[in-house]
Amino acid sequence: MTIVEIIRAFGRDLPVGIVITDASIERPGPTIVYANSAFGHLVGRDLNEIIGQTPRFMQGKETRRATLDAFHHALRVGERFHGFLTNYRADGTKYRAEIDCRPLSNVLGKVEGFIAFEREVVRRIGRPFETHGGRYGAVSTSNDLLGDALRGLGVFSSSEADLRPLEPKEIL
Repeated sequence: MTIVEIIRAFGRDLPVGIVITDASIERPGPTIVYANSAFGHLVGRDLNEIIGQTPRFMQGKETRRATLDAFHHALRVGERFHGFLTNYRADGTKYRAEIDCRPLSNVLGKVEGFIAFEREVVRRIGRPFETHGGRYGAVSTSNDLLGDALRGLGVFSSSEADLRPLEPKEIL
């Protein structure tokens, strides 16, 4: 069973958007090889429109270049990226996305793709924050068991202990 098949089996109904791409980060890549229905809902597109596209389709005029550069650098060196981007839905409405993207490495340690967990967030008003993550709150939350497993893996966490690539065996 491949990692894509495992994610497809367990991530299909997860309320967090999941996207798997190939490892090609230079334009026109990366190419989306899998997306769950939550991701399709988040971006306002049918899954058949998403597969084979690059995640760049969500970018627009308010998507910050500096954040995209940091994202690209993390992918290029095979590291995790955790950050916030302004993205756009198919109808042109913008939204703030929290993205936790990690390399998927084979048993030899070679990066074969990337998996990104994405959710919509809103800015918290009047709350002090120590990190960018404290500035935003998820639009919706879930109490399902798979969500607990993702939290256990440090998805959407900014602690130093969680800043590492996600190994395929950890998704199980």
